This record gives sequence, structure tokens and C-alpha cells, in this order.
Amino acid sequence: MDAAVGRPSRRADALSRERIIAAAITILDTEGERALTFRTLAATLATGPGAIYWHVANKKELLAAATDALVAEATGAGPTRATPHERIRRVALGLFDTIDAHPWIGSQLSQEPWQLASMRIVEALGRPLDDLEVPAERHFHVVTALASYVLGAAAQNAANARHAPRDTDRDTALSAIARQWAELDEAEFPFVRRIAAQLPGHDDREQFLAGIDLVLGGITRE
Repeated sequence: MDAAVGRPSRRADALSRERIIAAAITILDTEGERALTFRTLAATLATGPGAIYWHVANKKELLAAATDALVAEATGAGPTRATPHERIRRVALGLFDTIDAHPWIGSQLSQEPWQLASMRIVEALGRPLDDLEVPAERHFHVVTALASYVLGAAAQNAANARHAPRDTDRDTALSAIARQWAELDEAEFPFVRRIAAQLPGHDDREQFLAGIDLVLGGITRE
């Protein structure tokens, strides 16, 4: 093999799949999914698109790989002595924080619901069910309900953050919404008016974990 032929091979070897995925995640986080093209990725990595294709076949595979890398980190092994409830809460909160930091993951998981990253989530949330003595015939319904809450709540939280006005901080925005709630017709919306004062200043992670505890309570209730 001459030097001219050898260069692409050496470049492909130096350009690892992990480096490509890391660069893709940076582009997705800073510029969004539309900005992620192999041309942009090649420019970021100072290489040619052909070297990237050596490792990743297309954008769909790249998005799945980037999602899987972050989900794998979020659902990784935790403390060995944790209780089943603690294990589920840890995985759930890890996913919540990951989707908050990388909002595009939520849409990617919804577009490709049975990709490897989704199976990691099902596995991580499902394993503790045996220790909770959930009957095997209920496992599918229980774990899919739990995963639906985790991903739905996390994606909604990330969407709320993205759509908030850039020149308004969170507390100011929530206070404005709370005032609107408090001014609703008392006969038609008595409950909403009562909880309006609790909206400003609430902690999103605490709110999320409260939902997890409600789901877990339902799972373990006889």
C-alpha cells in the first residue's frame, strides 16, 4: 500500500467512533439537530466526511449512537447496597438531568422508541421490580408506565426551559403564570386557584421525584 492509499486508513483509525459521537453531541447541544450534518461534523473534527462514514453510516445512526452514549451514562450502575426504590429514583433522576442538559434526547427517543437507548432505560428501571416482588406478569405494564412517566416528564421539563422567553428568568415567568391562574374564575377553577401560589419557586427535580414516588407507591400497593 502506498502512502496516498495509506492516509485515509490512518485517519480512519485515529478518528474513533467515540470522538465522532462526542463532537456530534456538542453540535446538537449548541446548535440543534438541524445543524448536525456530516459536513459540519467533518469541519469540527478537521477531517473529511469519508472518514466519518467509515465509523457511522448515516445521520440516523449517529443520532442513535449519541443518544445511547448519554443514556448509558445516565443509567449506569449505582451503589450496590441501594434499595429497589433508591435504584429506580437514581435512574429516573439521572435521565431527568440528562434530558434537561441535552433536550434533543427527548425527541430522539420518541422518534425511535425501540432503539438501544430505550432498551437501556427499560432494563435499568425494570431490574428492581423483582426485588419489589412485582409479579412477572405485570412487569411489562409496570415498567412501560414508569418509563413513560420518566421520559414524558423529563421531556416536558426540557421543553418548558427551551420555550421560556430568553430575557425573562424562571421565577419571573412562573410568577406571571401564577398570577394568571389566581385570576381564573373561582367557580370554574377553584383547585387551580388554590395551587397558584405554589407554582413560583417550586423545584423541578423535587416535583419530578414526587411523581416517581407516587408511581412507586402504586406499583407496590397490594
